[in-house]
Amino acid sequence: MSIVIDDTTRVIVQGITGRDGSFHAGRMLDYGTKVVAGVSPGKGGSVVHGVPVFDNFYEAAEKIEADASIIFVPAQHAVSALYEAADSGAVKLVVCITEKIPALDMAKVYHYYRAKSVGLLGPNCPGIISPGKSLLGIMPGEIFKRGSIGVVSRSGTLTYEIVHSLSKAGFGQSSCVGLGGDSIVGMSFVDILEEFQDDDETEAVVLIGEIGGDDEQRAAIFIKSMTKPVVAYVAGVSAPKEQRMGHAGAIVFGGGESAHEKIEAFRDASIPVAKRPSEAPELLARIFTK
Repeated sequence: MSIVIDDTTRVIVQGITGRDGSFHAGRMLDYGTKVVAGVSPGKGGSVVHGVPVFDNFYEAAEKIEADASIIFVPAQHAVSALYEAADSGAVKLVVCITEKIPALDMAKVYHYYRAKSVGLLGPNCPGIISPGKSLLGIMPGEIFKRGSIGVVSRSGTLTYEIVHSLSKAGFGQSSCVGLGGDSIVGMSFVDILEEFQDDDETEAVVLIGEIGGDDEQRAAIFIKSMTKPVVAYVAGVSAPKEQRMGHAGAIVFGGGESAHEKIEAFRDASIPVAKRPSEAPELLARIFTK
């Protein structure tokens, strides 16, 4: 078992004829993901990597059964793509890779998706992978190893670094989820932690946070109710206040948003916190030794 996606998940790629959409659709197919259709206005009737392309999402969903969508659409059109996917009623998960979507637009999309009970990862996220089963995103599948450690992160690059360390140390992963680095994203740490808590295959979780917002503090409160161990890493200990550090959402505006305050929240909840990314496997080893 894995969370959110598995080897039966059927995927529609929005923006499949673009450079990024075409490239990553090919990589997902190579990994074994069931990419069943693509969407690109004006390109209906064409074929990319053997996948049929439709002019709009509604037509694709009407003709081909699907469970999920992934969006590789430029920012100026991504909001329309997000609404199309949710309105189709065909999919329960949408992964939005697109970055630089205006925060005001995403605030509206966020509430729209919640009302529709459609899961949203992103925007500005690397996607999700259930190693050996399915890849829905831009993650480098070759560094992941099938196992029992769940990973949830706000940072794509840190995910890859920590997962590589986990795999080398023999800790395979059940599922790895990238939430996205923007100030407003769909699913939260708590949403994914709930999934891991209910997943029989997941034995422990690695949470990767960063400065900005209060999602880590909310996660710390929820983890107190979990029966599975969680270890954390928080990036941005040296980040200056009111300066964006890479992600749009990685910026400290007020109290509670710094790395030190997030680390303190985890420690108050008795959650081990790694001082460096490579320490995550060491913390897991200590937990399993106990």
